[in-house]
Amino acid sequence: MVRRSHFDPQRVREEIAIAAARMIAEDGLDYATAKRKAARQVVGETRIEGTWLPDNDQIEEEIREYQALFQSDSQPAVLRRLREIALEWMQRLEAFNPFLTGAVLNGTAGEHSDIHLQIFCDNAKDVAIWLLNANVQYDVSETRHFAARGFVETLSFMWRPSRTEEPVGIHVALYNTDDLRGAVRADARGRLPRANAQALQALIDASGATSSTT
Repeated sequence: MVRRSHFDPQRVREEIAIAAARMIAEDGLDYATAKRKAARQVVGETRIEGTWLPDNDQIEEEIREYQALFQSDSQPAVLRRLREIALEWMQRLEAFNPFLTGAVLNGTAGEHSDIHLQIFCDNAKDVAIWLLNANVQYDVSETRHFAARGFVETLSFMWRPSRTEEPVGIHVALYNTDDLRGAVRADARGRLPRANAQALQALIDASGATSSTT
């Protein structure tokens, strides 16, 4: 049975956002899966309209609050290490114009987070060949185009930075060079959706956190 408070759409959105944020921070779920599970947790099997669901920005804010309250002693170091690994791979893939996006860029990444890179080049096959020559075994899938123009091919692999570290998932979405036009514009809140290696290095330098290698 739905509690009386659930008839307030704003309260429902808040409860779903809080529950989804906890699932993302603790278990590494993606936003869509976490939102779906959180909605069932909050309202049960009761069907609710999409307007009752929180958007990703609201969930992201709740993730930041959760991490500040419960993961402040570990998350900054984990984030810095993921950014260092991302930077290393961006430097390796420099010839293909790589950009970082997702949780590792916006600062909400945790120990279960993957690294999401976007490549902008004229021939996507060159990236695949480069990875094979570097002895990187990858899986091929598709990722929704950031501008909602269908899907783009994505190469995914696990990378272990050292023998003492856990492997990290890395996903490389392959875009055409023309897709980069307008892709680095800030959103309505002034945030950049992706960052090049120089911008990422600046974030690492400004963080002040010590890298985690456990």
